Amino acid sequence: MPASKPGGVDGLVRDGARAAVENERRIGNYRPMTTNDISRETIAEFGRKYLWWEPVGDQPHSEDRIIAQTMNLGTYDDILLLEQTVGRPRLVEIMLHAEPGWINDRSWEFWRGRLAFAMGAAITDKAPRRAFL
Repeated sequence: MPASKPGGVDGLVRDGARAAVENERRIGNYRPMTTNDISRETIAEFGRKYLWWEPVGDQPHSEDRIIAQTMNLGTYDDILLLEQTVGRPRLVEIMLHAEPGWINDRSWEFWRGRLAFAMGAAITDKAPRRAFL
């Protein structure tokens, strides 16, 4: 099987993912991607491992929150499983829509470099932070 040429199928997939994420962000039409049963179970396991506090209100922690917490605190093996389970486009979405405090500066820089390189995504230099007035 021949290696991919620059701009080949890999480039098309990367460009398509980047365009989709940018378009959703630009028009403010963000809707989290859906997950299959295997992904749901893996995300639930990460939730049990990395979210030790009770959620606020009657609703459980969102998948986005669980994924962000795993991105923030996960072991390298968990990071690889997360990438395989939910995919890099979803991880880019999580970063683009992360709430303040979800991902610390060190993890943000790790993921920004990893995803910007792999997906060609434009991710801000700094993680979202709370503003105290």
